[in-house]
Amino acid sequence: MNFDYENPSRQDALSILDLPDEELPELLEKVYAIRKKHKGNMVNIHLLTSARSGDCSQNCAYCAQSHDSKADIDKYRLISYDKLLQDGYAVSEKNLARHCIGLSGIRFSDLEINELSSEIKKLRDKTQTPICCSIGFLTPEQALKLKDAGVGRINHNLNTSRNHYPNICTTHTYQQRIANIKMLQGVGFEICCGGIVGLGESKADVADMLLEIRAINPQAVPINFLLPIEGTALSNADISRLTPEYCLKVLCLARLMTPKADIRCAAGREVYLKGKEKWMFYAADSIFASGYLTAEGQSIDDTIKMVTEAGFQYCVESA
Repeated sequence: MNFDYENPSRQDALSILDLPDEELPELLEKVYAIRKKHKGNMVNIHLLTSARSGDCSQNCAYCAQSHDSKADIDKYRLISYDKLLQDGYAVSEKNLARHCIGLSGIRFSDLEINELSSEIKKLRDKTQTPICCSIGFLTPEQALKLKDAGVGRINHNLNTSRNHYPNICTTHTYQQRIANIKMLQGVGFEICCGGIVGLGESKADVADMLLEIRAINPQAVPINFLLPIEGTALSNADISRLTPEYCLKVLCLARLMTPKADIRCAAGREVYLKGKEKWMFYAADSIFASGYLTAEGQSIDDTIKMVTEAGFQYCVESA
């Protein structure tokens, strides 16, 4: 395996994704050395709260909340503060790393941002846990409002490559996503930026997405593996490529591209990497517990048990 592990080229990336499965253990060992250098033996566990669900104006093909989706999901404008606080206390009491708050939609009114900022400020005052928001496109003024309320990190995924993006969404552009991220970095936010594997993309698209993410230099890189949802455009997507071995190669490549970032194995880990948790953590140092925006996941206690049984420790991220 003659790869540049310090600064992988596009060709290196493609070679890693094409690596024969029998050579995967050697790759995992080399990647683990890099993971351990930057992240030790710790795993950050995060809790995700879906604070606003459904009725999005965008047509992202994978998403149950999109305008074109017929998926049977709960739809609501903004959850109660009591529910937000309940989840915040769960993060604090279980010593999890971060409280992630996701909201459907692409743009928000100033009134909506003011309301959310007020609730987040109260939440931070009571729990002191670090908060990340996944919240579409913000204006600089709205971003500052959330930052002042105590949000330290914003999630904005690229989801796939620039070339493949028009096959996944046509209601906004890839460049708009890049511009939004650059604005948020300029305001002073940490950035969480990753993607989804299994959208019908090629291996070259995965490589190109991770090259774009490397250029962004985010603090966290969530890698999701598609869970086809009935009622979405990708409900019948071919996920045969998503073998445990291929998923592990993608996680390894994410670590090599962004060695100092939190590499988060997000949606799909319970399906595609079940029983392979030890190897998953050779590349990834971060996961979600208790589900995703519209999909269930492993409970908090079971997630903690899984981390420790794999020989790793879960840790608290400082505020």
